Amino acid sequence: MVKKPSSPHLILFLFLLYPLLPYADIPLGSTLTPTNNTATWTSQNQTFSLSFIPISSSTFSAAISFSGIPVWKAGGDTDGVVDSAARFEFQNNGNLRLVNGSGAVKWESGTSNRGVSVATLDDSGNLSLKNGSLSIWSSFDNPTDTILPSQSFSTKQSLKSGSYSFGLLAGSGNLTLKWNQDTVYWTQGLNSSFAQNLASPSLGLQPNGVLVISDVLLVTNVVMAYSSDYGEGTDILRFVRLDSDGNLRIYSSGRGTGTSTERWAAVLDQCQVYGWCGNMGICSYNDTEPVCGCPSENFEFLDPKDSTKGCQRKMEIKDCPSNATMLQLEHTQFLTFEPERSSEVFFVGISACRGNCLVGESCVASTSLADGTGLCYLKVSSFVSGYQSPAIPSTSFVKVCGPLSPNAPKTSTVNVTKGKTFKMRAWVVAVVVLCTLVGLVLLEGGLWLWCCRNSPNFAGLSAQYALLEYASGAPVQFSYKELQHSTKGFKEKLGSGGFGAVYRGILANRTVVAVKQLEGIEQGEKQFRMEVATISSTHHLNLVRLIGFCSEGRHRLLVYEFMKNGSLDSFLFILDDSSGKMLSWETRFKVALGTARGITYLHEECRDCIIHCDIKPENILLDENYNAKVSDFGLAKLINPKDHHRTLTSLRGTRGYLAPEWLANLPITSKSDIYSYGMVLLEIISGRRNFDVSEETGHKKFSTWAYEEYEKGNVISIVDKRLAENDVDMQQVVRAIEVSFWCIQEQPSQRPSMGKVVQMLEGIAEIKKPPVPKATADGSISGTSVSVSVSALSTIAPSAPEKSITSSAAHVVRSLSSRSENNSKTFSSFLKSD
Repeated sequence: MVKKPSSPHLILFLFLLYPLLPYADIPLGSTLTPTNNTATWTSQNQTFSLSFIPISSSTFSAAISFSGIPVWKAGGDTDGVVDSAARFEFQNNGNLRLVNGSGAVKWESGTSNRGVSVATLDDSGNLSLKNGSLSIWSSFDNPTDTILPSQSFSTKQSLKSGSYSFGLLAGSGNLTLKWNQDTVYWTQGLNSSFAQNLASPSLGLQPNGVLVISDVLLVTNVVMAYSSDYGEGTDILRFVRLDSDGNLRIYSSGRGTGTSTERWAAVLDQCQVYGWCGNMGICSYNDTEPVCGCPSENFEFLDPKDSTKGCQRKMEIKDCPSNATMLQLEHTQFLTFEPERSSEVFFVGISACRGNCLVGESCVASTSLADGTGLCYLKVSSFVSGYQSPAIPSTSFVKVCGPLSPNAPKTSTVNVTKGKTFKMRAWVVAVVVLCTLVGLVLLEGGLWLWCCRNSPNFAGLSAQYALLEYASGAPVQFSYKELQHSTKGFKEKLGSGGFGAVYRGILANRTVVAVKQLEGIEQGEKQFRMEVATISSTHHLNLVRLIGFCSEGRHRLLVYEFMKNGSLDSFLFILDDSSGKMLSWETRFKVALGTARGITYLHEECRDCIIHCDIKPENILLDENYNAKVSDFGLAKLINPKDHHRTLTSLRGTRGYLAPEWLANLPITSKSDIYSYGMVLLEIISGRRNFDVSEETGHKKFSTWAYEEYEKGNVISIVDKRLAENDVDMQQVVRAIEVSFWCIQEQPSQRPSMGKVVQMLEGIAEIKKPPVPKATADGSISGTSVSVSVSALSTIAPSAPEKSITSSAAHVVRSLSSRSENNSKTFSSFLKSD
């Protein structure tokens, strides 16, 4: 009979064996050190590893990493920083702890003598301490600054980074960012259609890049944010991180790259993050990024090497009680949030706002809002966070010891013959510039009068020229400063898409507009203006009108007419009808028909055929009368051809709406738009996303299930259940359903033209029973996202011989990445077998 080894011998055997078995469970007694770079605890598929990572040349942190990117740190950013002699120990009593070289315990799990027998790091990045199959402690339950996919973030947890924290409020489920645990400077709640409190809300990030809230009281998960690369790629990790600058962001990182890319930020304006520039720091923007400065030369940086640590007075107020005065700061606002906002607010003018703070012993600064409210905020706390921008109308004051020393203006440097330099006084520069401008104006005016004084039309020429842009329908050119002012510093965001964010603005003539900040556009001035002219010349009742543009340095912006009711998706995909945004069937059919007419104009009635390539509810806008207007047409040609790493989805096209030919290396024609329209039409009828699956549909794609119900004669089951049956025109419903199935046929030749679609919807053209859409029956690959090099695009094949295609979809995929080539081969084989 063989004698069993004793327990201590077994433990020693497992400990010695562990380095040879990197995917095994982590046994008791295991230890990691910063000096042993080969010692790591790794997940089974080697996606995540736990080891020491360097913070500086002499400090380290024990962290779980994805390709070198830390996603969890023992002790966080502050308590978890250790020296080179530190140890990360999984003790025999089941406790996990981080010990500094001095022997001081920096962090521990607190699981001593709780029966923990093994630790595991699974393929989702979760480190667990287990008693058998029972998890006693896990990193997912104790996050530091990051949330990973498949990690559930509850109201009892928080992310922390320096003075900042992120949490989920119990009851409301609101996402909140706080400074010093009490100042809430950002919050985002559920849609107003859901008014009741939640039972136990939890936040989660889906692998495809969607941030959602779930709760037992919610019928479906509520989307809080989308990563800009939503649905793209197959080997990409997306994660949510609270950064040290106080902003919450979604990042994506490809396996093995070791780099991460920002895809979404909670606070769009970094200067709105409370305390980012430290106490008495003033946040402002240079040409490219936010920077921190001091209010005046009465202050100095606490740390000259790090401006974000704030400023301090060169002389404290207590040292000059009789000489205190108020430094005035134009276009500056001191950020004020709860709980401070509710206690120190007054309705007084600018002078009183200044004077009340000066005489108040506890007041250190004040802000007088110039927005018509008459509000004055007095800052009585010991911490003041400022924001300065030309777009801010507010005036602020800071209490300082006199005399006042405003920040010196920037000076000019002039080279002299011997290589020496000298600084010109600001007033000298101003006088020279002013004289030069006056001279040029007088010269130009004299030439103008000399040339035109004998012209009988001279008197009205100026007025005619001023109206020329508007009367001719040409796009109006705006300066960047004008658009920055009209949007109040790009504050009110309406939405964002593949080409950039859209903001609400008000022009000087009180016209409300939508301003789109284009991203990745680096065309030359002439080429950009030509494309803008092409877009602006496209006029139709069901197309969003381009009013003007801005092309100034690196800034490229488009100004559109404002659509009061926003985009179609906000009406179709709502939780319930209590929000008042429920569309009747009559309105839905009107929207479907109007959208079809707009696309028909692009395809068949323009001088040059324009293929949209991204037809989806988000690009269908509704005016005050719920007339549908198609937006974002004509933008694909503005993409920078040097930007080789754009993806097909960001080029044009969105998951669930792409026609099969995008991935089959086949010519892209106007029939590709018709496929997308068919998918949108099905969503208008059903009120749900076409790629959704549920128990009701037998876990099939909705389009697949819908065709099966249509064949059974059960058409009413496809219609949005929130619509009353007696208010639905079933003849229109059947027509619309049949048209949608014709539009999503796999073969482009089987799809009708958009003009034919309009006739079928209107009941003018006969509709035959549509065959089963092959791509729908077999699971459409149109929802897949693939990488594509912009340099590998070629001309789209025209849908009609007499039409030349020169607009938005002038180029499309000819050469795909290796992964998409495999997809194409598979798809081609499928076509041959069919």
